[in-house]
Amino acid sequence: MTASIPVARPITGRFVLIAMLAFFSVVIGANLIMMRFAITTLPGTEVDSAYSASLAYQREILAARDQNERSWQVQVHVQRQSDGRAVLAIDARDRAGAPLVGMNFAARLERPVDRRADRAINVAEGSAGTYRGNAEGVAGGRWDLVIEGGADGRRMFLSKNRIVLD
Repeated sequence: MTASIPVARPITGRFVLIAMLAFFSVVIGANLIMMRFAITTLPGTEVDSAYSASLAYQREILAARDQNERSWQVQVHVQRQSDGRAVLAIDARDRAGAPLVGMNFAARLERPVDRRADRAINVAEGSAGTYRGNAEGVAGGRWDLVIEGGADGRRMFLSKNRIVLD
């Protein structure tokens, strides 16, 4: 009886070339896929130019001081409906408690991690000192509610708060 002895295949240059090409193809392919996911899911930057934002910072400090001196009392209530609509109610009063009339309020719901999901809220004055608005297609979760109020083309009120909508 003859026993068959398995013969080992010799490692040739062709085998080494194919193995190296396969290895680097897998590595480069994985890098391309990860790079594509990173680029398409990147929400962007908070500001386009840090330099111009730093120049505007002093104006923001002065505007915040002016806002504090006015001592306005602004109460905001926002609620998400089951159909995905967010309803906003703003009650604005001056230092003496009189309603603020004729103000132009603008509101935004901003996603903290993805600016593509931001929603503008159309705000209109209802009764004296009461402003209402709503936005469509608002998902549940964490949002930044940004409210700006102004009159005569000048911003007089700014508020940014983190909220959770159910």
